[in-house]
Amino acid sequence: MERIKNLYTDFKKAMERLAQALSEDLSKGSIIVDGTIQRFEFTFELAWKLARAILKFNGVEAETPRVVIKEAFKSKLINDKDGDAWIDMLEDRNKTSHIYDEKQALKIYDKIKLTHYKLLERFEKNVKGGSHV
Repeated sequence: MERIKNLYTDFKKAMERLAQALSEDLSKGSIIVDGTIQRFEFTFELAWKLARAILKFNGVEAETPRVVIKEAFKSKLINDKDGDAWIDMLEDRNKTSHIYDEKQALKIYDKIKLTHYKLLERFEKNVKGGSHV
């Protein structure tokens, strides 16, 4: 349980930092896009690892992000309507470490701002509301 609490605390801090990055003015340059994507990567990593720890605590073995997402969906850590969107978010996360094209980076930035951040917020509410921490 202590591991879950620590991961949750780190996840909450990462969410705050991601929100801060998303509130920055894009006219400041590509550094804002790059920094936001990096914060998204870190936040997503903490989210799936937090879900994995909660699942493990409840006796569910899941080791890879894709399997963790599927099991988290089954156990209601991820909302019913959000399952496919989480897989899409995972795919975007996998793309981010290989982005060299500014247009592609902006496309993922927009998805982080419009969709992915909201998914992570709902996940946080489910974790907190489900008394997992």
